[in-house]
Amino acid sequence: MKPPQAALDALFAGTHSDPFAVLGPHAGPEGTFVRAMLVGAEEAEAFSLRGGRLGKLTQVDARGLFEGKLRGKPKPVKYRCRAAGSEWWVTDPYSFPPVLGPLDDFLIAEGTHLRLFDKLGAHVITHEGAQGVHFAVWAPNARHVSLVGDFNDWDAARHPLRSRADIGVWEIFIPDIATGRAYKFRITGADGTVQPLKADPFAFASELRPRTASIVAQAGKAEWGDAAHRAHWATVDPRREAISIYEVHAGSWQRGAQDEFLTWDEMADRLIPYVTEMGFTHIEFLPISEHPYDPSWGYQATGLFAPSSRFGDAAGFARFVDGAHQAGLGVLLDWVPAHFPTDEHGLNRFDGTALYEHEDPKLGFHPDWKTAIYNFGRREVKSFLVNNALFWAEKYHVDGLRVDAVASMLYRDYSRGDGEWIPNDQGGNENWEAVSFLRDTNRALYAAHDGVITVAEESTSWPGVSRPAFEGSPPTALGFGFKWNMGFMHDTLHYMQRDPVHRGHHHDEITFGLVYAFKENFVLPLSHDEVVHGKGSLLNKMSGDDWQKFANLRAYFGFMWGYPGKKLLFMGQEFAQRREWSEERALDWELCDAPAHAGVRHLVADLNRLYRSQGALHARDCESEGFEWLIGDDAQNSVFAWLREAPGAAPVAIISNLTPVLHDHYRVPLPHDGQWAEIINSDAAIYGGSGKGNLGSVQAHSGAAHIVLPPLATVMLRFEG
Repeated sequence: MKPPQAALDALFAGTHSDPFAVLGPHAGPEGTFVRAMLVGAEEAEAFSLRGGRLGKLTQVDARGLFEGKLRGKPKPVKYRCRAAGSEWWVTDPYSFPPVLGPLDDFLIAEGTHLRLFDKLGAHVITHEGAQGVHFAVWAPNARHVSLVGDFNDWDAARHPLRSRADIGVWEIFIPDIATGRAYKFRITGADGTVQPLKADPFAFASELRPRTASIVAQAGKAEWGDAAHRAHWATVDPRREAISIYEVHAGSWQRGAQDEFLTWDEMADRLIPYVTEMGFTHIEFLPISEHPYDPSWGYQATGLFAPSSRFGDAAGFARFVDGAHQAGLGVLLDWVPAHFPTDEHGLNRFDGTALYEHEDPKLGFHPDWKTAIYNFGRREVKSFLVNNALFWAEKYHVDGLRVDAVASMLYRDYSRGDGEWIPNDQGGNENWEAVSFLRDTNRALYAAHDGVITVAEESTSWPGVSRPAFEGSPPTALGFGFKWNMGFMHDTLHYMQRDPVHRGHHHDEITFGLVYAFKENFVLPLSHDEVVHGKGSLLNKMSGDDWQKFANLRAYFGFMWGYPGKKLLFMGQEFAQRREWSEERALDWELCDAPAHAGVRHLVADLNRLYRSQGALHARDCESEGFEWLIGDDAQNSVFAWLREAPGAAPVAIISNLTPVLHDHYRVPLPHDGQWAEIINSDAAIYGGSGKGNLGSVQAHSGAAHIVLPPLATVMLRFEG
């Protein structure tokens, strides 16, 4: 029976609410009946997928609608189409059963599906004997959803999706296409309003900006060579391992000959050997997920599952990670669940409603970044984000995630004035939905991937950021492996900016951090945030003339590498970049030819090697038993000295003289009499210093040694026995 004219018109407009009820083969009292949209065809015959002829179809609508009776039971069919002397084949998407099953429905509805990235999005599969791509998208409030792409002339009438109404997911299997195809979703809201074409939230690849379509792609790579690297980290306690992180913005570390972005393969050839040579243990990338706006540095992501096309294909990133692992380097990613941009092709009002965000701007709009805020209390949204974290660890073997702007998630009144926020049910400012999301993410990651680490950028004193979030733990415990020590960064940089004549009056800016140094598992970050927006480079933050700036910076690096906590340094600061960082240009690599800059670079490499080789400097980074003050009260001379220890390792004393005064007979208490080797001296001539020092070692007698303390320098002494 021919459908009513209104139903046909809806089909060709791409607005039919149930296309699978009208199109494809259906069993009837007189056998199998089939209806197909074959735009451009004048004649059509139906065949089984194996080639058996099933019957001829008749055109019943000049716009391309064909009908006919078939032999046999309903099953996937294909059509031989003819027009104007041409012939082509079309496999009928509406002759295939659903791909998702009841278990998927149950877990998706419950918000506990931990493999959504295998189910939603676009996946190349074999279904009912046919090769093709399965598409699925969550849009529960949509009236209808169509798939448009380069395989159907971006025509919304060609491929409307099947609604799985119970869970709000729409799906379709498109035979005879594969990777490399561009697509979007055309979504009509419940009120009939057609939304701007939407990119796939689960897309594994995207077009190069300014184009915004999703691309059918495979995530990761089939064969990996990093088993040894992953096995090592799966069997150690990262708190007791040396972790020294080189933070990188992939678009501006280096550029090509025409100032173009490097591809992942080009970065692998240059960045991996460089970071290895410099002695770092990890590379941390600013967000590499797809984002439309270069100056956002990746923090305004629209494609959370897609490595940015700026740097080549998605498989290139997998090759980079594999190469880094084989070179002994870990790879961390900045991850941004705190907010998302409101670009019309992204998640913003995805199905015509506040689906991923809150409807109320007091909850769903971020005043700092003018962006939307995820609705962490919605189980499907939380599941989307948890799955994204799991995705990067599984498909790309990343070693961990550094989670951006955690404080902005934890507090409902973050950057909001009176009347601009909504208290929680207890009347407080805590965002317990976000707390639950962070706890669930960390639990899921640590349970699924031995060796993974998570790091929080959390700028307040929220209790238990890096404490396990197991059942029964304090409700504030978030379960991160580490937390950025923002207090260390701000206090010590303020101190180093002061003229040395005034530093004695601000002695506590150095000592105060040790009061709380072991309350969390800390990373000491000298990050990108400190060298942009008029803040200047690290070198130019240091006080004094040019020589003193370099000496201060070398002393500061020595101080930091001896201080308890893992290390993080933003690219360019290892050779004392003079200009502040800009994403618009490569670093000033020519500076490495200048002796003063080369000296700083040499020092950082030596500090990294020393940090990695000396258990006392890393094995108790997060435990108070590994630290002991030797001199903490010499404000007059701005001298600080402490001991680092670990079981089975030779103790190391760190002494920093943060004035330009040479002390040639300074008494330092030491716990063991005997020889102490001078294993680092930031004032050494090879680093660009004045060359003052202790000729390789000092002798301790009666619990102390008198040492030469060079001006603006850090010295490390290792007990030799």
